[in-house]
Amino acid sequence: MTDTLTVRAEIEEDLAGLTMPAAFARTVAERGDAPAYSDKVGIDIPAGGYAPGWRTVTWSQLGERAHDGAAALIEAGVQPGDRVAIMAGNRIEHVVADLAAMHAGAVSMSIYNTLSVEQVTYVAGHAEPTVVILESDDHLARWQQALAASSSVRTVVVIDAAAPEGDARFVGWEAFLAAGAAHRAEAPTAVTDRVAGVSPADPLTILYTSGTTGNPKGVVLTHQAVLYECSCSLRTAGLTGENIFISYLPFAHIAERTLGMYIPQIHGADVHLIADPALLLGALGEVHPTRFFGVPRVWEKIKTGVSAKLAAETDPEKRAQVEAALATGLEYVEAQQFGSTPSAELSARFEAVDGALLGFLRALLGLDRCEWAASAAAPMPVEVARFFAGLGIRIYDVYGMTETCAAVTACGPDQFRLGTVGRALPGIEIAIADDGEILARGPVTSDGYYRQEDATRELIDDDGWVHTGDIGELDEDGFLKVVDRKKEMIITSSGKNIAPSNIENRLKESPIIGHALVYGEGRPYVVAVLTLDPEIAPIVAARAGIDADVASDMAQLAQHPAMLGMAQQAVDAANERLSRPEQVKSFRLLPVEWTAESEELTPTLKLKRRVVHAKYADVLDGLYS
Repeated sequence: MTDTLTVRAEIEEDLAGLTMPAAFARTVAERGDAPAYSDKVGIDIPAGGYAPGWRTVTWSQLGERAHDGAAALIEAGVQPGDRVAIMAGNRIEHVVADLAAMHAGAVSMSIYNTLSVEQVTYVAGHAEPTVVILESDDHLARWQQALAASSSVRTVVVIDAAAPEGDARFVGWEAFLAAGAAHRAEAPTAVTDRVAGVSPADPLTILYTSGTTGNPKGVVLTHQAVLYECSCSLRTAGLTGENIFISYLPFAHIAERTLGMYIPQIHGADVHLIADPALLLGALGEVHPTRFFGVPRVWEKIKTGVSAKLAAETDPEKRAQVEAALATGLEYVEAQQFGSTPSAELSARFEAVDGALLGFLRALLGLDRCEWAASAAAPMPVEVARFFAGLGIRIYDVYGMTETCAAVTACGPDQFRLGTVGRALPGIEIAIADDGEILARGPVTSDGYYRQEDATRELIDDDGWVHTGDIGELDEDGFLKVVDRKKEMIITSSGKNIAPSNIENRLKESPIIGHALVYGEGRPYVVAVLTLDPEIAPIVAARAGIDADVASDMAQLAQHPAMLGMAQQAVDAANERLSRPEQVKSFRLLPVEWTAESEELTPTLKLKRRVVHAKYADVLDGLYS
């Protein structure tokens, strides 16, 4: 404990008095004409395809636009502490808008693009933003009800959307920035005066959770919490090279916000913004990032694609060579775990297969330059991590939540153990409560939920511990393993406690399975509902000789005897590795795809269990008939 508090004091001393605008100004001064952010706006991309090329701003240009935007907000009447809501994809204007709010002393709020009209109306009524910045006609439609009911919104800035006639609150993005530039000319110190008034303890952002249950809650994060998070995360990652990064998850997600906004703005980076995650694989091949973050579902999709291509190899000798190389890669990465060192003989074998094959495979994925690969937001299936280890890639699992300003534990070069989410970050305390719940305490924790005192008291106890809602285990070396969400643990009618995510991850090891939900609360045994992977299942079906018209129709495909047989094989394979109470006794292959738009998933592709339970109640009940 003494070491933890000593390290915490050292980091806090290094950051004393620093705010995000000050850190950003330092980066702009140091990096000047170097590229800061790039996006695909203006690039002609064919439907379902990909095209190279980027629209780029330098750090100097970004700084100027941020100050223009801040001046525009000030002229629009934004006061220190006011909220500025942003609904936009990952594009340069989103970054500028966020920086503008920060430099005006306001509190930015990136809102998930997938929130329903009712959820947006709730957030707007709860947060009462002064300015709302919207990208598209779809976003405007989601906000129309909220804007009609709002008495707080004075200005609505539209980027690509068409402003409705007769509403004086609306202004176009370019006109908004131009007004800001004019205001800066008239009042040169307006922005710098606001920045000077910002304190480290002031709120920097409010992030409304995506709401797997109930209405979204607004998590308040301060300048000092964000700066501490970035500092201790980078210490654990041990990174020294150039940060070339692809940002594709929503900026309303704390991990993307930290990695795609805050760390680059504090330390500099070359960030490539992808508004459509479908472009991710193409962007990886074009950018070849040095750092890459993916939620488990992204890593699963990449694995599935690679596995399908490797399985298509018809030459037995070549397949054997690939399998041998992957086995060596896995052995090498496993030997790099905490407390171990690869032998000279193993290192030599790895270098040989890496030069001959593995390096080539990583280059095909665009990950050949990647020195830091990470995952968070949900438990990473061990088999997925082991697959990438076979390619010579260590995926560093990270654990945290919006309420802890992202990570509180992480794996890294000096603290890596497969199947865990690493050890506590420098200066952060981790404990396990009597009921198994993971507790966290330190300078990264949120002050609480905005205007929700009761929920804040449930989150943070009198001793300052954040109750994460996750069940976990700490091993003898301080590595944390996340078992499941506390509220999602299944207790069967016989009293058995079962972690559903463990079973679901086993089921998803089959390349044809896209998503899985396990059910069994108060029931005699466990059942599952499954969906097909919309990319891999049609390919597998075609190879199995299934008619092309059926293979391209997910509803028909889910009812085909051959696919039902493959799904049964996936269940059988999972059951072989599960204890008897965990084994899936019955399942249904659904004729649909689960997405954020269809509401079974959050914007970061996590299951909304209550939504699935409600939507498929009859199906689940039928599995017990």
